[in-house]
Amino acid sequence: MSARETVRVEASGETVGEAKWSALRELEQLVPGLDRDQVEFQVVSEGERGLLGVGYTPARVVAVAQSAPVSPAGESDEAHEAHEFVERIAAAIGASVTVSVAEDESVVTVTCSGADLGLLIGRRGQTIDAIQYLANAVTRSEDREKSVVVDAAGYRARRAATLQTAARNSARRAVATGQRVELDPMTAVERRIVHESLKDDPEVDTASEGSEPNRYVVIVPAGSLD
Repeated sequence: MSARETVRVEASGETVGEAKWSALRELEQLVPGLDRDQVEFQVVSEGERGLLGVGYTPARVVAVAQSAPVSPAGESDEAHEAHEFVERIAAAIGASVTVSVAEDESVVTVTCSGADLGLLIGRRGQTIDAIQYLANAVTRSEDREKSVVVDAAGYRARRAATLQTAARNSARRAVATGQRVELDPMTAVERRIVHESLKDDPEVDTASEGSEPNRYVVIVPAGSLD
């Protein structure tokens, strides 16, 4: 669902100027509070007068405007703000994506799809995690308690599954060798997934070590942590 709608009209006139004027009047009926300075025009035909002024081909233009942002019925303020925030951030970093939002009683999930997901996700998910952190910061207040999850066409689920598999394999190696196993540096979100996936395993303990942005998870045989 989108908070904005692109409105396009086509109009004609004896001149390009008249065609633009006609298009503006039509847009003003379709878009309340239209800002004329934000309207974009595309000249389809400049028109042509007939021989000796007899007959003519009208000028034609297409005018494009954005409707004012309106929160869809039933959408919470958190969802609306998170949607707009992610759209602005994606545009600022040059990622061409489509943003949609869904929510339940406790979580707002903002999902991005499109051709530039790699740019939006970033190395090891650092960019999308930063966007998610900021989205939570801008939507959270005393009377708003929903968490915001920013996803990119299933990235969160795929990445979580990969991390859980790596955690289990590393836990087996730690138990088999009796040695600590250090995983690659991860974001805080990813480290939490590893800790959660092994918290009920009685044979191993986990801890985070190192300094950001190179902080990593250590898996050791149970009782081996200092």
